[in-house]
Amino acid sequence: MKKEFVRHLLVLIILLTVTILIKRWFSLSCWPYVVGGIIGTILPDLDHFLYLYLNPQELTSQRSLYMSRKGQFLATLRLLAETRSERKNLIFHTFIFMAIFLVLTIFVLTSSASIFGRGLVLAFYLHLSIDALVDWRETGALENWFRNFPVSIAQDKLGLLVLANLILVFLLAVLQ
Repeated sequence: MKKEFVRHLLVLIILLTVTILIKRWFSLSCWPYVVGGIIGTILPDLDHFLYLYLNPQELTSQRSLYMSRKGQFLATLRLLAETRSERKNLIFHTFIFMAIFLVLTIFVLTSSASIFGRGLVLAFYLHLSIDALVDWRETGALENWFRNFPVSIAQDKLGLLVLANLILVFLLAVLQ
């Protein structure tokens, strides 16, 4: 749990720092961008909680609901982090959702003056990209990310796809 939190926080700090330095947002007026980034980093993990309530028949769902009812919230979060790879049908963690969210991200970046919204969508997309990278590095594949997707991508091209997503996030952040 700590490792994943630190990973996402570190990459978010890098993204925010690079953006703030390049954009020269050296005043406190950039705080909505930072707050949006923090919230955007947290939101994709709600996918795991949605899964628990949409799949109450699974053992992990039953255990985590039981633990949370007893007030063991940190233990519940630890359990969810340890069993992360067991959840195969997440809503946000799919390539189709990422593609749709990329369009939404570009729309927000090009049509909104809200730096809070910009930080939120960039951090959300960054979180998904990091999760895809971690899944690819751990398993060498992204079956969960491409389920219900009509096109198959060769395994040797998946690394390029994940890397392209990460580069795209930083480009969108810098060019916004």
